[in-house]
Amino acid sequence: MYAKGIAVVAITRRGVETALKIKEALDKAGLNSTVYAPKKYSQNGVVPLDKKFADFIRDTYSAVDALVAVMAIGIVIRSVAPLLESKLTDPAVVGVDATGKFVISLLSGHYGGANELARTIAKGIEATPVITTASDVTGKMSVDELAKTMHLTIQNPESLVAVNAAIVNDDRVIVVLIGDVKIPADAISCYEIKKAENGMQSLEIINQYDAGIIITQEPLSIAKFITPFTILKTKNIVVGLGARKESTADSMIEAVNKALERVHVPLERINHFATVDIKKTSKPMVEAVAQLGAPLEFLSVDALRSLNHVDLSPDSAMVQKKIGVGGVCERAALIAAGKNSKLLLKKTKLNGVTVAIAEGE
Repeated sequence: MYAKGIAVVAITRRGVETALKIKEALDKAGLNSTVYAPKKYSQNGVVPLDKKFADFIRDTYSAVDALVAVMAIGIVIRSVAPLLESKLTDPAVVGVDATGKFVISLLSGHYGGANELARTIAKGIEATPVITTASDVTGKMSVDELAKTMHLTIQNPESLVAVNAAIVNDDRVIVVLIGDVKIPADAISCYEIKKAENGMQSLEIINQYDAGIIITQEPLSIAKFITPFTILKTKNIVVGLGARKESTADSMIEAVNKALERVHVPLERINHFATVDIKKTSKPMVEAVAQLGAPLEFLSVDALRSLNHVDLSPDSAMVQKKIGVGGVCERAALIAAGKNSKLLLKKTKLNGVTVAIAEGE
C-alpha cells in the first residue's frame, strides 16, 4: 500500500512541526513519506515548496498514493475539488490541524486507504482520528472497503452506491462466493454468506435479498438485474521466495507469515508461491509451501533474468554470482502474478529467507 509514497504538506511553522511528527509516525509504520513546506519554514527533513499550494496539489495529486495536508480543511477542499475523478482512482486525502489534535479522513476513505492512514497517523501522534464514512460509523464494512482489504477488483463500480446504501440501511445483503474462491470467513462475517457454482446461480440467490456481493475468481459479464449487486474479482497474489541452503521449513513459514502480516494480506488470499527452479530439490521449501497451502511455481534463471520491472530492487552481486541472476523473490513474484503485476512488498529478509509479495490481475 502507498507504493508511490505519501506527500505530507504544511504551510505554517507550527504545521511543519506537526508534519515532521507525522513523518516519524509513518516511518515507524513502514510507510514512505516526504514532508513539504514553504521555503521560509523548511528545515532538515523538509523539501521546500517553490510554488503555490494549489499548484503543488495539482502537480502532486496523481503522483502519490496519499496526501496529508496539515492546515485548515477548507484550503484542502478548495485545492483538491477540481481534481476529483473517482473513489477508485483518487489518492487518499487526510487533513490534520496544525497543532495535531485531529486527523480527518477526507477522500478515498476505503478504497484509497484514507481511513486506515488517518488511524495510523492519529495513533502515532496521539491525536483523535475522525472517520465519517457511513459504514464505519455503523460498524459495517462497505463493498469498496472489502475490495481493498481482500485485494479484489470492483468489476461494476456503478453498483457501489446502491449496494453500500443497502448495507448502511440494514437491508438484507448476501455475499455469494463462486466456485472455490477463498476469502477468510472473519473478513465477511458481518454478512450472510452462500456459495454458487456460476454467475446465474449467484443471481438466483441474490434475487431473494435486497442487495448482493458476488466474489469470483474469473471475470463475470452479467446484464442488469432488479436486485443491485456488485461483482468483485480476486486479484492474483503471489509470494516470491528465496532461501539459504540451511534454512528450515519453520523459518520459511515464519518469514512468510510476518511478511503477510506486514502488508495485511491473509494467507487464504495467496494464489501461488514462486521461486527459482534450482530450489526444486529443496525439501524444506517444498515442505513449507505445502503447509502454507498454495501451489509452488518454479521459474528458470533465464525467465527471472529477462524481467525488467520498475518495482525491482537493485541486484545483489552475491546472488548474481551464485545463480546467474541478481535477485529471486521479487522477480519470481512479479512474473507469477501475471498481467500488470506490482509489488505489495519488496524483498524482506528474516533468518536467511527472503520474501516478496506481488499482486496482478
